[in-house]
Amino acid sequence: MSQPNMVPVEMNNNIGDGDNNNNGNNTTTTNNDMNGGIVLGDEEIDSANTSENQEDGSDHQDPARPSKRKRYHRHTKHQIQEMENFFKECPHPDDTQRKELSRQLGLDHHQIKFWFQNKRTQIKNHQERHENSQLRAENDRLRAENHQCRASIAKAICHRCGGKTAIGEMSFEEHHLLLENTKLAEEIRQLSLVMPKCTGKPVMNYTLTPPVPARPSEEIASNRREVYGSIGNLPGSALRVKDVDKPLIIELAELAMEELMAMARLDEPLWNIGANGTSLALNLNEYTRIVRNGLGPILNGLRTEASKATSIAFMNHLDIVQSLMDVNLWSNMFARMVARAMSHDAILTGVQGNFDGAFHLMTAEYQVLSPVVSTRECYFVRYCKQQGDGLWAVVDVSIDHLFPNLELKCRRRPSGCLIQQIENGFCKVTWVEHVEADDREVHPLYKSLISSGQALSAERWVETLERQCERLAYIMTPNVPSIEPDGQIMITNNAKQSLLKIAERMTRSFLTGVATSNGDIWFRLSGNAGSTVRAMTRKSLNDPGRPVGVILYASTSFWLPVPPKTVFDFLRDANNRTNWDVITTGGEDLQLMSQIGNGRDSRNCVSLLRTPNTSQKKMMMIQETSTDPTASFVIYAPLDVTLTENVLMGGDPGNVSLLPMGFAILPDGTAQPGREGGSLVSAAFQVLAEKDPSARLSFSSLATTENLILKTAHKIRAYFSQQTV
Repeated sequence: MSQPNMVPVEMNNNIGDGDNNNNGNNTTTTNNDMNGGIVLGDEEIDSANTSENQEDGSDHQDPARPSKRKRYHRHTKHQIQEMENFFKECPHPDDTQRKELSRQLGLDHHQIKFWFQNKRTQIKNHQERHENSQLRAENDRLRAENHQCRASIAKAICHRCGGKTAIGEMSFEEHHLLLENTKLAEEIRQLSLVMPKCTGKPVMNYTLTPPVPARPSEEIASNRREVYGSIGNLPGSALRVKDVDKPLIIELAELAMEELMAMARLDEPLWNIGANGTSLALNLNEYTRIVRNGLGPILNGLRTEASKATSIAFMNHLDIVQSLMDVNLWSNMFARMVARAMSHDAILTGVQGNFDGAFHLMTAEYQVLSPVVSTRECYFVRYCKQQGDGLWAVVDVSIDHLFPNLELKCRRRPSGCLIQQIENGFCKVTWVEHVEADDREVHPLYKSLISSGQALSAERWVETLERQCERLAYIMTPNVPSIEPDGQIMITNNAKQSLLKIAERMTRSFLTGVATSNGDIWFRLSGNAGSTVRAMTRKSLNDPGRPVGVILYASTSFWLPVPPKTVFDFLRDANNRTNWDVITTGGEDLQLMSQIGNGRDSRNCVSLLRTPNTSQKKMMMIQETSTDPTASFVIYAPLDVTLTENVLMGGDPGNVSLLPMGFAILPDGTAQPGREGGSLVSAAFQVLAEKDPSARLSFSSLATTENLILKTAHKIRAYFSQQTV
């Protein structure tokens, strides 16, 4: 059996030999275990008895023992257990409790007092040792992470200019000049490849050595992933949030959800009729008064855009939630406003089987469809929450303010939508769009549209959602409505659905070649600095939906003094095509083979056109016309006759190669109640410049494409100039 534990007791004249014999042999111990009641250096001494003896003058000592020798009284297991149990209930007993305990256990109340003191000291020391160990481990981790961050930042490369991004190594002016220099160097490089062959003269009379050679977009994206991924910042395909940051982001998203719910449900005076008389604009003074400001004040240089709109969409509410939470579905559904999007991390995945409680970290580039307007790049967390039976909410809120090294030009305050299920497969969507953006460098053509807040307003989001829901519904309907003039051909329902799928792919491809996304390298086709024509190239190798070779994308924007509806009706009418089409018709009118509806408005349709039978040039063309109160589109593409006929007979529509062309028509932002404004038109062409993917772009391809797009724009402007005289 193990020996009972002991505590020291001061020898004094009040303890006789009989007491000593009953306690067994005396031994000295330095046991730190409080079950023994001893902590090294703190002996439980009956100092009170000692003091009393000294005061009484009783200094008699046993001659067989040295003076002031201490005896150790062993507590029994029962005494220790009782004190342990009492300690759990009351670690700090008062004098009355100690005396009662000493009476029950047969111990002096001073022994009880010192045992409790030692027990508290032991627990405190144990806790401090544990906390110190944790702090040392955390300190080592942070020190290693700090060294890694410093090394990564020192090697970081700016994704726009190629220069270093380390703080203090480059002034703002130097960075701006390097950025501009890199753009100019890329334009010179593009022209220098082709000019000597055609003219025999160099592009310039001097040699320009750019500080950093231009790099393809894939290398730029790779560098961004390497830099941001290594320091835990943005953006990158493998971006992950540190565990220590997740609670902060979740808390921010939950506050954003509360704000979204309040803003979506409140009306006046928080929301007032906007300048255009249709959309709702935010009353900033009222917002500041009633809404909790989770992101702080407006940043210097940024301007607030806030709007609210409501619409009825023909889609199941859960399907809309899925389309918003799946980044690929979201970017496809809203391709008119989203140039690029990526989901980096699912902080929480939500309830199994749906997205209730899901938090997704995302990046996106929001675009206004024009080559002269830069995209808005945002980094945000998207949070989905079921608010009730058939009621869901999805909110975005920027987290880029947590990363001070980012160049912040757009910030999303709580923005998103409430999705309410209603009967017959419809749902009511209330959208709130609240952003802060830097628009100081916007092209004069688009100044009014951007400053009015209509370019990316809530109304545009809900109208686009409603229009896309219509398109999907018509593609999946078992009986697609269509018109075949004069009964020239009979098209089966499967063939109609195939043509609608081709049109869907054509539209998505067209929208990728209008605005200048950060992921692509765009350059001016003309040496004139004021030219609005921009171009880029992409290589096509194994895409069955595109021809093999080098594809040249060209885009330009211009203003017309008539409302968007007038421009849309003019461009969609096949009878007017010879007035502006300088590429596909060759001066001949095209005949309508079939017109397939894909919306409640009869102007929303897909048309299959062809040249007359008497024409020597056999050609087919697919055209989609789409309009809503915020934007209109006329998009078309020539088709291979053999492949198209195969699709009409039930063939695979994915094998049809497309090079889309067309127009995006937006209001100019000057319309007011009772007065119509003008139109902003962006024309975009895709041309197979070289059939060999490894070939260099020729000067003739550049010059021809520029001439065609400028000539098209000139003919359209000339037509409406005559109409408005």
